Formats: sequence, C-alpha cells, structure tokens
Amino acid sequence: MTVQTPLQYSWSVKQVGDKTTAEALDELASVLAHCDQPQLIGEFLRSILTATEIKEIATRWALVRLIDLGMSQRTIARELGLSLCKITRGSKELKKKNSAFRQMVESYKGIARSA
Repeated sequence: MTVQTPLQYSWSVKQVGDKTTAEALDELASVLAHCDQPQLIGEFLRSILTATEIKEIATRWALVRLIDLGMSQRTIARELGLSLCKITRGSKELKKKNSAFRQMVESYKGIARSA
C-alpha cells in the first residue's frame, strides 16, 4: 500500500468550501470501503469523531433501521428522542430511487443473515 503525502491529495488543507468537504468525504469513504476489518473501522470512527458525533450517527442509523422494521414515526420519536421532522427525512431518504440509505440497510441485512 502506498502512503500519500499531503501534496498527493486531491484537496488542500488551505482550501475551504463544499468541494473540499466533498472530496475529503469521498476519500474517506473510499478508504473505509477498502478496509475489511470492522473492528479497525469502529476504532477509527471512535477516535476521529467526538462522543456527540458518534451518538448522532448511531442514532441516525438506529432511526433508519427502525423505519425499515416498520416502527411508526411517533414511536421512533419517543424511543430515540428525535423530532418527527428528522424521522420524516430519514423515511423519505429510504423511499428515494437508488437510495444510499436503502442500499446500506439491505447490505446490513445481508451481513446479518450470513452471521
């Protein structure tokens, strides 16, 4: 594996804006997609994210899974302490054509079935 120096990245630390954020996120997604060690990914996420960010991501994942299981939005709101607006957004994302939410839930189901 070749380690890139900062000069080889497609974005610069000095750049600011959505393009830089998108490029950095795409780069991170690519690295995570190529890692076949869930424990390492978990440790990485716990070290790069704050406790608040971890809780928010975990809650959003739980939200998507509960919607997929058919739980009512009001019950999800009560159980997770979320606004109906946030839950509606998650529900809409799951229903979109080629939804990344849907694809990730289906991927999770495949992993759960084979475990």
